[in-house]
Amino acid sequence: MGKKKKRAEREAESEPLNTENIKEQNDAQLANAGSMEEQRKKKKKKSKESMLKKEITTVSIALPGSIIDNTQSLELATRLAGQIARASTIFRIDEVVVFDNKGSSVNGSDPTMEDESHDDESGAAFLLRILKYMETPQYLRKSLFPMHNNLRFVGSLPPLDAPHHLRKHEWAPYREGVALKDRSLKSGSTLVDIGLSKPVAIDQVIDPGKRVTVSMGTERNLNADIPHQVVSSSTPREDAGMYWGYKVRYAPNISSVFKNCPYEGGYDHLIGTSEHGLVMKSSDLILPSFRHLLIAFGGLAGLEECIEEDKSLKGKSAKEVFDLYLNTCPHQGSRTIRTEEAIFISLQYLQEPVDRVLQKI
Repeated sequence: MGKKKKRAEREAESEPLNTENIKEQNDAQLANAGSMEEQRKKKKKKSKESMLKKEITTVSIALPGSIIDNTQSLELATRLAGQIARASTIFRIDEVVVFDNKGSSVNGSDPTMEDESHDDESGAAFLLRILKYMETPQYLRKSLFPMHNNLRFVGSLPPLDAPHHLRKHEWAPYREGVALKDRSLKSGSTLVDIGLSKPVAIDQVIDPGKRVTVSMGTERNLNADIPHQVVSSSTPREDAGMYWGYKVRYAPNISSVFKNCPYEGGYDHLIGTSEHGLVMKSSDLILPSFRHLLIAFGGLAGLEECIEEDKSLKGKSAKEVFDLYLNTCPHQGSRTIRTEEAIFISLQYLQEPVDRVLQKI
């Protein structure tokens, strides 16, 4: 009996200790679980942020270069191209695709690069040249565009005044620049002209004459020995939500507009515009969720002719080629709406439906 009593007393004395141990273990487990939960949330947040960067939506427009062929003079052709550049910038277009009706360039190479000195270039080549010139910040144009007869009247065009067309006194988180031949004396890295009082060094060595997007930071520091980071031209939009101009692409025909899409997965929604399209109020139009939207415009005879002349689309109607075929300006007073006018009208018409999609993303 005495042994049993002593054993019971020992167990009773150790009980509080065991309870304390269990409590400590539970606390440790809870803290561990909390830490793991916090890490899981952080990973989820990072994954979400990464997904948001990948899911940047784009809006592209496509139009035939033949619209230039109908102008009576070089000055009027330049003005027409300037209107398209203005419309693209006002409505934050990410990509402008200029296509040939008959596919004169078989390999799809940029016709502006074939012969820089050739004045009598096609309508598509002319339009590409002016659109590229207008999108380029003013302080880079002399470096990036050699003298060309078809640029004679660009000085009379209204400026785009896009967010990346910065003035000398303006400071921004990013700036467009062109690589110079000169190198930084200390680091040996490339110096870049960014349109300020002196060039800045960047964090890599690149060939002279190449256009780059430079991260400037928040402090006004032009010390040429402190290298600045070169980033992708899409970074200002991805990180800061800034519109950073449009890209320009050439397509030998309308089917190449879709086939050679530069975005992963291609365009996931195609809209064609025509007087023969569906008539609907802008407020009633519900667009499906998209990542890359393309809006196509026809020339003098409309998109129907562009499709008929493309062998890859033989036998197909415009309504079969596009997901949506719209008449964005019904009851028109003029028998014809010029392409440059149709672009302004259609982009305004589509602004609200597009914004509704973007707000859901």
